[in-house]
Amino acid sequence: MNNIDKIKAAVKNSEADALMITSEANRLYAAGFHSTAGVVVVTAEKAWYFTDSRYVEAAEKEIQGAEVLIVDREETYSKRINKIFNDDDIKVLGVEDERLTYSEFTEWSAKLTAKLLPSQKLLIDLRAVKSRDDLGNMIKAQRISEKSFEEILPLISAGITEKELAAELMCRFYKNGADDKSFDPIVVSGTRSSMPHGVPTDTLIQKGFLTIDFGVKLGGWCSDTTRTLCVGKPDDEMIRIYETVLNAQLAGIAEAKAGVKGCQIDGAARRVIENAGYGNYFGHGFGHSLGLEIHEAPNASPSNDGEIPEGAVISAEPGIYIPNRYGVRIEDVIYITQDGCENITTLSKKLLIV
Repeated sequence: MNNIDKIKAAVKNSEADALMITSEANRLYAAGFHSTAGVVVVTAEKAWYFTDSRYVEAAEKEIQGAEVLIVDREETYSKRINKIFNDDDIKVLGVEDERLTYSEFTEWSAKLTAKLLPSQKLLIDLRAVKSRDDLGNMIKAQRISEKSFEEILPLISAGITEKELAAELMCRFYKNGADDKSFDPIVVSGTRSSMPHGVPTDTLIQKGFLTIDFGVKLGGWCSDTTRTLCVGKPDDEMIRIYETVLNAQLAGIAEAKAGVKGCQIDGAARRVIENAGYGNYFGHGFGHSLGLEIHEAPNASPSNDGEIPEGAVISAEPGIYIPNRYGVRIEDVIYITQDGCENITTLSKKLLIV
């Protein structure tokens, strides 16, 4: 993963003379190198990766397309960067305005000689489109998470707690080759399944719906999946709700293709739920983009009237949540193409009864 050339081209067409990348995820996107500290500066012609002694040796070996420069107490980030600005006549610097805190922004403004220009959209637009190679890496992460999920199914019973089940799932993530979890797993059962982002507790798995939302990271790339099971026999309304959510998901997936607005994809799914009489119980959007982070842009939500680009990767996760009763969410991940989309999730969506 190295996107420095893409960033150079974007800078060339921007109002900035250079772009400074400070956030961890965007540094990884730019240089394909992960570190907890560092700054990347990219112009239309050149690129530099600044980091400290903890990472400089590895950075020099792994980073291509950018000059690696060490910083320390004497040669600070601002001093090193200002020298680049002076040598290359950089007057306007694009920055990650949505990632910098106010104090960071004011500190950089005071220490750097270039004028800071909000330029977050440049990186958002670049990261919205994944290559086929990127997708291949995301599929590898997806397969690890799916395998891990299937391995915990025999453990589900009234004798295990939500926390224990979540721990078993995370243990299998690492055993199956994941680098990390992409977020803390959601494991909620019984009446707690009505909480879309409920936190696992010491409560034993309850009868009724059991929602498990999970994902891993591999090589920096995230996966994201939700499946809702039923512990014990479901009643007629539970089956109706599950089928409604599934039909809503399928409707949204059928609507998804390059050039379609995010709100249109959401609307296709939302109408199914509204027509079934559960419109008041679907409070979030149809889906979010994911990639190097679990939540990226663009989103398939009611508020997004922008077109989804070809190459976007978004979740497909409508849900119905009736407070103090139960909830259902079914989530796949889809890759947007010119003619439609490709679903990279292979787990069954048939209601599993355990």
